Amino acid sequence: QVQLVESGGGLVQAGGSLRLSCAASGRTFSNYPMGWFRQAPGKEREFVAAISWSAGGTYYADSVKGRFTISRDNAKNTVYLQMNSLKPEDTAVYYCAAGRTRFSVVVTAAYGFGSWGQGTQVTVSS
Repeated sequence: QVQLVESGGGLVQAGGSLRLSCAASGRTFSNYPMGWFRQAPGKEREFVAAISWSAGGTYYADSVKGRFTISRDNAKNTVYLQMNSLKPEDTAVYYCAAGRTRFSVVVTAAYGFGSWGQGTQVTVSS
């Protein structure tokens, strides 16, 4: 089992930027795909971005493509989500997630991830 701890959330004005971090511990981080999801009040959790275990592939929801960038530093057991040009509709709790099996392909849906962090709040004011 892997433990995930997110940080970096906060309040920002529309058009601003934030960088979320997710520190992993408990297993070999570099062997697993990682992802970010978000959940706004009254809505279902939705996929935001994912990165393959090798960092050779990145995947994004259409709503964030061109504004958000996912990356990973396997030496630091950390995955990042750089969020630029933030919009009020990006307001949500953001969750980090780790893939279920080693060296697996990325699944851009929640069922592809077996471990989750506690979430970090991102609020974008208009």
